[in-house]
Amino acid sequence: MKKIIALIMTTVMAIGLTACGGGGTAGGGSDASGDVIRIGVFEPSTGDSASGGKKEILGMQYANAETPTVEVGGKTYKVELVMADNGSSADKAPSAASELVGKDVSLVLGSYGSGVSMAGGPKFEEAGLAAIGVTCTNPNVTAGNDYYFRICFLDNFQADVLANFAIDKFSAKKAYCLGENGNEYDQGLCVFFKQVFEAAGGEVITDSFPTNNSDFTSYLNKAKSEGADVIFTPVSIAYAKQIMEQAASLNIGIPFLGSDTLDDNMVLEATKGTNLQLYVSTFYQEGGSETFDKGIKEYINGNSSALAANGGNDTISAVTAMGYDAYYVALEAIKASGTGDKGAIKAAIPSVKWDGVSGSIAFDSIGDAVRDTAYIKTADTASGSWAFEKVQTGSAK
Repeated sequence: MKKIIALIMTTVMAIGLTACGGGGTAGGGSDASGDVIRIGVFEPSTGDSASGGKKEILGMQYANAETPTVEVGGKTYKVELVMADNGSSADKAPSAASELVGKDVSLVLGSYGSGVSMAGGPKFEEAGLAAIGVTCTNPNVTAGNDYYFRICFLDNFQADVLANFAIDKFSAKKAYCLGENGNEYDQGLCVFFKQVFEAAGGEVITDSFPTNNSDFTSYLNKAKSEGADVIFTPVSIAYAKQIMEQAASLNIGIPFLGSDTLDDNMVLEATKGTNLQLYVSTFYQEGGSETFDKGIKEYINGNSSALAANGGNDTISAVTAMGYDAYYVALEAIKASGTGDKGAIKAAIPSVKWDGVSGSIAFDSIGDAVRDTAYIKTADTASGSWAFEKVQTGSAK
C-alpha cells in the first residue's frame, strides 16, 4: 500500500511541476519538456514591404543558425524562431500579432515597417509580451506602449540627418517631398524633414500619391518644374523602384534622398545604368564588420531559399544586419531574465546593452535605441552597387 501511495504522490508532483513552471507553457515561450525557448518573428513576407521583411528575417535566421541555443540558469535551451506574416498591412498586423501570442512565444522581434508595428503593438501589450522593433522608425511605435522596444534610430533623427545632408551636400534651398497618402511612415518622415529643412531657411513642397499608384510622372515633373534642388521620397521598396525607373526615363536630373526603406538591392537595380543620383540613410554598410559580411554572404550563397529572399544576389542589406543584431539582443534579454518567462524577459530588456555589427545598442527610458549616427550611401549606377558616402550625425535622437 505504501508503494502505491508513493507512486501516486510522485505522479501528482510531476503533473504539478509541469503545470506550474519548469519550462512549461504557463511561463510563456518554452515547450513542455523545457528544452525550447520560442522567439516570435513579426515581419512582412507578403505585400509591398515583403522584400525588406524577408531580408530582415534573413539576419535573424543567420544569427539563429550561428547561435541556435541559449544558456539560462545553467541549462541549455534550443531557440526556435516562430514566424507570423503581417502582410505589410495595418489591417492584417493585429491578427499576425495575435497568432504569435497564441503560439506562446517568449518575446517578439519586428517589424520592418512602422505602420504594422503600431497596429500589432496593442496585441502584444494586452498579452504582456515584449516586442523589440528592428527597423520600425516612427516614434509612435513605442509611445504609450511599455511593451514595445526598438534597436533602430527614429524618424525624427533620420529626417534631421537627411535634411542636413541635403543642405551640406547640395546647398539645397528647395526640396520636394513625396509619400504615400495615409502611410504613417512616409508622412511622418515628410513632416519631420519639412520641419528641419524649413528651420534652416529652406522651402519644402509636399505631395502625396494614392495607395496602389503606379504612375509618378506628374509628381516627378512637378518637382522639376518647381525647381526643387532635391527630391525626398521615403516610400516602400515597391514604390521606390517604380519612381527610380520613371525618373530615369524622364531624365529628371534632381538628386533623390531616400530613407532606410530605399536601402534595398531591388531599388539599387532600378538605378543601374542610369544617370540617377540616389542617396539613402541607413543602419549599416558593407565593410562595417568583416566577420559578419563574410559569414552572411556564405550563408546566402549556400542556401537557395536565403538567396531568393535576398533578391537573388549577396548584396548585404542594412536591415539584414539589424535583424542579426536584434536576435542577439533578444538572447541577452533571455539570459538576463534567467528564465523563458515573458514577463521576466520584458523586465530585463531595458538593462540590455549589446555591441552589434550595426553599432552599440542600449535603450532609453522610453524603450528607444540610443543612437547618434546614420550611414549615408549612394547608388553607384555604373556598377550597380552601393558606395559609402559618409557617416552623418543629427541633432535629434
